[in-house]
Amino acid sequence: MLSMVDLALAGKRVLIREDFNVPLKNGKISDDTRLRAGLPTLQIALAAGARVMVMSHLGRPQEGVFDPAASMAPVAAALSKMLRQPVRLVADWINGVPCAPGECVLVENVRFQVGEEKDADTLAKKMAALCDIYVNDAFATAHRAQASTHGVAKFAPVACAGPLMKAELDALQQALQAPKRPLVAVVGGSKVSTKLELLEALLGKVDRLIVGGGIANTFMKAAGLSIGNSLCENNMQDTARRIMRAALARGAEVPIPSDVVCGKAFDEKTTAVTKGATQIAVDDLIMDIGPETARHFTELLKSAGTIVWNGPLGVFEFDQFAGGTKALAEAIAASSAFSIAGGGDTLAAIAKFGIADKVSYISTAGGAFLEYLEGKTLPAVAILETRAG
Repeated sequence: MLSMVDLALAGKRVLIREDFNVPLKNGKISDDTRLRAGLPTLQIALAAGARVMVMSHLGRPQEGVFDPAASMAPVAAALSKMLRQPVRLVADWINGVPCAPGECVLVENVRFQVGEEKDADTLAKKMAALCDIYVNDAFATAHRAQASTHGVAKFAPVACAGPLMKAELDALQQALQAPKRPLVAVVGGSKVSTKLELLEALLGKVDRLIVGGGIANTFMKAAGLSIGNSLCENNMQDTARRIMRAALARGAEVPIPSDVVCGKAFDEKTTAVTKGATQIAVDDLIMDIGPETARHFTELLKSAGTIVWNGPLGVFEFDQFAGGTKALAEAIAASSAFSIAGGGDTLAAIAKFGIADKVSYISTAGGAFLEYLEGKTLPAVAILETRAG
């Protein structure tokens, strides 16, 4: 695909799709990670003398209806400070945006436009008419075919990838297409069903597959262990057994926890008790892997050449059940392997344990990150490849 950094931008109308869907609390941005991730792209375009127009969605407002709670105004204010120049918010923008060379304007929430989520050609053509160059820098939305992520790329004079989009794709390709072996994937979370496609897709690529959280409980029960009153998908046990058999057949490994940390209630004040995997009581809730299992997983990560991480190993939000995820995070931080991590809970764990600067690449994406790992075609990526052909 074409890359923005390879194009002449001076004086050009450059429309950049970012993912500035930041969390708001009382009208203020509570986490500016996504803004900081996209900032270098804006700085490059501005330094080149482009007329920079930025668009993004924010929240889930009703199409065609202005909702002040979903306005991009807080983002415009934050970008003005970050860029150290005024960033004008344009509410009525779809029929034209005045923008001078070296100026940055932010257009109002794309989801206020009728046809955005249905990828309507009529809206996409209007977006395309605003620019000389369309830049998609929002990998986190690449799994959605919408007017601002897909349709506009069909009709813009030039359609290319921004630096953040390129960096995301380069990191994922390095991890999956030609990984340094062994390739170890860590998949946590509550349910096998939501990560089934991911688990099966990774199975054909990885040398070891570490599962944690509620997913590990389902695998433990499938292996014949009692898990008490723990979160489990009983209808997914056959699937878990099939995954373990398939891993064994190709010489891979899905290690089952040998010890766990339990509580009697899903509560931050419940007492944590470490137990062997064969000692779970009927009223126990498994909330984390135990120290012996954590040591085993840490040893597996020490020998890794590439690590892909999506999901925590326990209820790390409660400190007494954070040990397993913390041990994993610290092992990844200490590893010389190429490591890539993504997903909302994973990013929260990385922040809690302070290892952001020790992970090779942290993806800003959730759904797009998972779908890429699953081997699915991402519409916003596919259209940029088509336009470059």
